[in-house]
Amino acid sequence: MAKHYRPPGKKKEGNAARYITRSQAVKQLQVSLSLFRKLCILKGIFPREPKKKTKGNHHTYYHLKDVSFIQHEPLLERLREIRAYQHKIKKAEAKKNRDLATLLTQRRPSYKLDKIILQRYPKFLDALRDLDDCITMVHLFAALPAIEGCIEVKRIHNSRRLAHEWQAYISRTHRLRRVFVSVKGIYYQAEVKGQEVTWLAPHPLQQVLTDDIDFNIMLNFLEFYEALLAFVNCHLYHSINVRYPPILDPRLEAVAADLYALSRYFDANSQSSAWDHQTPSLSGSGKVESQQIGPSIDESELRLAQLQHQLPSNEPGVSMHLVGDVPGEDKEDNETRECKKLFKDMKFFLNREVYRESLLFIIPAFGGIVSWQGDGAPFEEDDASITHQIIDRPRHDGKICGRQCVQPQWVYDCVNARIILPTGDYLVGRDLPPHLSPFDDNDYFEITERGRAAGINEVLPMFDPGCDTMLGMEREDLEDPLKLLAEGVINRAEAEAAKEKRKKMKAHEKQYHHELIMEIQGVTHPSSISNIDNLSIDREEPHHDYVQVDEDNRIMSKLEWSRRFKGRIKAMR
Repeated sequence: MAKHYRPPGKKKEGNAARYITRSQAVKQLQVSLSLFRKLCILKGIFPREPKKKTKGNHHTYYHLKDVSFIQHEPLLERLREIRAYQHKIKKAEAKKNRDLATLLTQRRPSYKLDKIILQRYPKFLDALRDLDDCITMVHLFAALPAIEGCIEVKRIHNSRRLAHEWQAYISRTHRLRRVFVSVKGIYYQAEVKGQEVTWLAPHPLQQVLTDDIDFNIMLNFLEFYEALLAFVNCHLYHSINVRYPPILDPRLEAVAADLYALSRYFDANSQSSAWDHQTPSLSGSGKVESQQIGPSIDESELRLAQLQHQLPSNEPGVSMHLVGDVPGEDKEDNETRECKKLFKDMKFFLNREVYRESLLFIIPAFGGIVSWQGDGAPFEEDDASITHQIIDRPRHDGKICGRQCVQPQWVYDCVNARIILPTGDYLVGRDLPPHLSPFDDNDYFEITERGRAAGINEVLPMFDPGCDTMLGMEREDLEDPLKLLAEGVINRAEAEAAKEKRKKMKAHEKQYHHELIMEIQGVTHPSSISNIDNLSIDREEPHHDYVQVDEDNRIMSKLEWSRRFKGRIKAMR
């Protein structure tokens, strides 16, 4: 059967009229392929998959309306002007006219993405729904090193600034909900204006960049995401009556304490807004003085001088004040109130080996006060009011009394369980329990219920703060002697001694709680340490035949021998 051809002059119909290939779109727009990709990224246009590919399966297709949408974009003409201007600079450099090349470089035209963001996100909630990839990309570039000719230093600094501004808002308003540490990085989930925002922050490790990565496409995405996140941060900051962009303390910026500097900026704004509400109007002389000073001083310098005067001095012992109420904030729901009080009245100190930025973000988000080991810290390690010290390696300088030394996973598990978990499994040197993902509700519900039950029903014995054992007891004494004997860890004599120690420990614990109950009831009690032997008789452990246990273990081990091994043992005997 002969193939049907379209008569000349007849219009195209169907997929042939609705879709065109990428090469046809580039030819129609009269732009380069890289510029076409950039326009598609900025406008949010993606390739389509038509039901019938008229040009073949090896082509990339775009909808004709999307291409016409790009064709009528004012940004296209602006990019063409910038491209022509680049040719002028190259021509001046080729003629070795350095003065003209420098002048043209300084007057290089630029463009803004304000209208494109408004077109793509007419409402603020639309921008929040599309914020996951945006924050993840910004956090990724904030951790990358600068590459000459590819990734500029100012792009990395801008990404780091935007990421810290987002984290400061989430921490200040207590909107963080879930945290999960994985191999890829740390997953965070926050609830902003009723929308769940999930992003991934990489670990603070040295990033190795390969040559097979096209950074031009990633930088195009980053350019749009930086503008989007700046608009979102501006709207969120204004919703809680905080000026944007924030002006930070240069001393804290120099020691890379940006989150702490942002928290102090929040405090200064809350104080200044409260002062403005108390004194809404100025006197006539004050207005005249402000009019005389206004033209001579720049507005940014005036704001900076105001904030530096209002901020407290950076001395040890100054708390972060991250749990204060934010003026103008939306009404808090029950979940926000619960998160706000999780680490209330707790003071944390981070050792230098701990990942500082993550815990500086998480602990204040749940009502705690935190400091670190290094310059710019609000209080030092020897502060007596510290309740928890986060350590990620064994200490060699002795014990620290009056506080609990735990590993960083305890903080993450408490955040996900929404309760203060017992610190016994998270002490320094202990094997940590599994860190389950809070995003898997089925598996995590069971572990959360176990943690709640453990936190409610646990009876803490006489505990030495800063140690991983109880007073006068070693770790092996807490185990069952029968179990240790069966595993071959100790012999029969040691098992008998461990049994006696265990009985004595239980008697001490019972006497200790008995005295506490009598003290709460107001009953005076004499020194009754001698009654420990009587208390130990009340709950006598069943006697185990350790000889029989040893013999049974020997017989069971013989049953597991292979025939060849049994023959060798017999020949040796």
